[in-house]
Amino acid sequence: MVHVREMDVADIEAVSTIRVRGWQAAYTGIVPRTYLDAMTVEGDAARRRQWLSRPGRKARDLVALGDRGPVGWICFGPCRSEIPAPGRVGEVYALYVSQDLIGQGIGQILLGEAHDQMKGQGFEESALWVLRDNQRAQRFYERAGYQADGAAQEDIYDGITLTELRYQRVL
Repeated sequence: MVHVREMDVADIEAVSTIRVRGWQAAYTGIVPRTYLDAMTVEGDAARRRQWLSRPGRKARDLVALGDRGPVGWICFGPCRSEIPAPGRVGEVYALYVSQDLIGQGIGQILLGEAHDQMKGQGFEESALWVLRDNQRAQRFYERAGYQADGAAQEDIYDGITLTELRYQRVL
């Protein structure tokens, strides 16, 4: 059984481990190996510390806690992309679960809590971006009621251009 709470600085190492291992597992064959191999828990933890200490940030970070501490993490806040009615749309920036616990409902629990908090903040819809070739994530979000809305953007990873698709749902 897990419960969800606000992330704090004591969670940074665990969250960074979950995030880096998640990238290295989920994006193998999608993101260049050189990029994935260069990711480190230490480097990610340093970025998390800066992120959490930014004054005035509007993003929320939640962790799912299991018997061994943090086993999942979600970050969300106001939508960062140009969409109709921008003040009404929240965005899931990131969602990762410990690799050995994927498929046990932890991601659904985190996403549900994020949706509840977004509604509480006055958002009516949620958006997120998924790499076009990440079929597993697309299926997860589609089961949660998200649909691709036709928007796409490109990011470059070690010289390779990858396309992300935007998904949206009503909260």
